[in-house]
Amino acid sequence: MLNCAWANRPSTPLRVLCLGAHSDDLEIGCGGTILELTNRETPLDVTWIVFSAYEDRRREAIESANVFLGRASKREVLLRDFRDGFSPYIGGEIKECFETLKRLSPDLIFTHHRHDLHQDHRLICELTWNTFRSHLILEYEIPKYDGDIGSPNAFVELDEATSRRKIETILACFRTQEHRHWFSEDLFLSLLRLRGMECNAASGYAEAFYCRKMLL
Repeated sequence: MLNCAWANRPSTPLRVLCLGAHSDDLEIGCGGTILELTNRETPLDVTWIVFSAYEDRRREAIESANVFLGRASKREVLLRDFRDGFSPYIGGEIKECFETLKRLSPDLIFTHHRHDLHQDHRLICELTWNTFRSHLILEYEIPKYDGDIGSPNAFVELDEATSRRKIETILACFRTQEHRHWFSEDLFLSLLRLRGMECNAASGYAEAFYCRKMLL
């Protein structure tokens, strides 16, 4: 189980970079962990980037980020309007956006999983590793029709209250997705419960990540 003891620095802010292809990806993939980090005494400095957020989805992304990052000591929310589903075909433009992120020096980066079957997700992950080579990167998972849920190797335990707050916020903020039959409380809670079982979390709930490299 990933013990976030490295985040318990009493005075130095923990700098976190969150990268999501679409509105709601970050919330689904690592929202509980963000809530957990904001509950700690360590100051949290978050840069939160969504690459495809426009019209109603942009409004939803702002509303949701305000909730998930509400207790962060410092936050920057950046929303781009790249066309959904076309990332590999406009990869040059998205890479230019990543080049501007080299000014950051995050302690921790959340991004999509490299084996995610959604083309937009895979590109964001590829460019994350292309841009940041000496950083701790955790790749989160997104449940979907493609059936690409795998075997993650890093876990963050969440208590039940945090787990339910995560899910309630997602369902309340992203109303444009409520027609999708998979976008439901029981699905999101089931995944947290499954990962909690796999890492033997005392609470029974956890978010899971893929960690390729970690320097101890």
